[in-house]
Amino acid sequence: MPTQVTNYQCPACTGPLHFDSATGKLTCDYCGTSYEVSEIEALFAEKEQKAAEAKKDADQKTAQQKKQAQAEGWDTSDLGSDWGQDAAGMKSYSCPSCGAELICDESTAATACPYCGNPSIVPGQFSGSLKPDYVLPFKLSKDDAVKALKAHYKGKPFLPRQFTNENHVQEIKGVYVPFWMFDGKAAGSAQYEATRSRCYTSGDYEVTETDHFDIFREGSISFEKVPVDASSKMPDDYMDSIEPFDYKELKRFSTAYLPGFLADKYDVSVEDCHERADTRCEGSLVAALGDTVTGYDSCVPVSHDVKLCRGKVHYALLPVWLLSTKWQGKNYLFAMNGQTGKLVGDLPTSAGKFWGTFAAISAVLTALISAGYLLFA
Repeated sequence: MPTQVTNYQCPACTGPLHFDSATGKLTCDYCGTSYEVSEIEALFAEKEQKAAEAKKDADQKTAQQKKQAQAEGWDTSDLGSDWGQDAAGMKSYSCPSCGAELICDESTAATACPYCGNPSIVPGQFSGSLKPDYVLPFKLSKDDAVKALKAHYKGKPFLPRQFTNENHVQEIKGVYVPFWMFDGKAAGSAQYEATRSRCYTSGDYEVTETDHFDIFREGSISFEKVPVDASSKMPDDYMDSIEPFDYKELKRFSTAYLPGFLADKYDVSVEDCHERADTRCEGSLVAALGDTVTGYDSCVPVSHDVKLCRGKVHYALLPVWLLSTKWQGKNYLFAMNGQTGKLVGDLPTSAGKFWGTFAAISAVLTALISAGYLLFA
């Protein structure tokens, strides 16, 4: 059984609490508010009860959605193979702060959560019920990721030092992020309104003639391995931003690709992803139909109708370099495609650096204006 660790957070600002031996109370590292131990224990006991109730409701919802997805035709028959003998060489970690469940081989040690930066991740017993079908190996090294991160920070003078600190930058971690991949076929039609204009001179007049067209397109498209993020810790917009991945380099899963990296276990089921998968598949057909409408000055989509033939679902791990930085109670996540180097990340502004720079510029301008006044006085 893994040791249960609770990271108490301040009810006022969500900052971490520590026990102050002088006062016998729990004190917030950020806002300085102090609480009785019994008060915080009661508060978190209530939260744990609500979390348990929410998990029960979520499990019931998942079961219902699974039944619905099966009725709608997504084929999950190829999923479900266990890890077999590979499980013997695997370790598991869990983060009590954000809930991440991470796995790695025995030669790799996890010291902090790559998603939220929490250093109190807990080793546990590996229990892998579903083995990935595919893995996309890392193509870019840690040195490549560090170099890209430093370039991303360059030219941002108001960035807090905590982000650019060399020791912190070196904490970047390679993580295999779980994805469901959907195969199938889409067939449908789309309608557009388009115009084509021409201008000419008639006597003293400039004449513009505009022809209007009602355009209809129909067709079908097959798709393979349409990806949908299966980790609740990884923001969907981040993964969308660092796409695309080159799926031609997908390999059948082997633990040989794991040494030196962490792998996140999926916590978003196929059933919870089918709506987003439908949207992406429908969008692929609509975009393909729209690309055939050419030769017009303007084209406006009017409507579309798409029918999906849902096929196989695969479980895959995709490579991402991650670095989480906490600043003033908020987590900032940097993510980079471990194959192509495409990156995304939100960055804060240090108020101290901003106002310090503003004051220095103001002082220089004041001096220049004063010098100019004396020169022309």
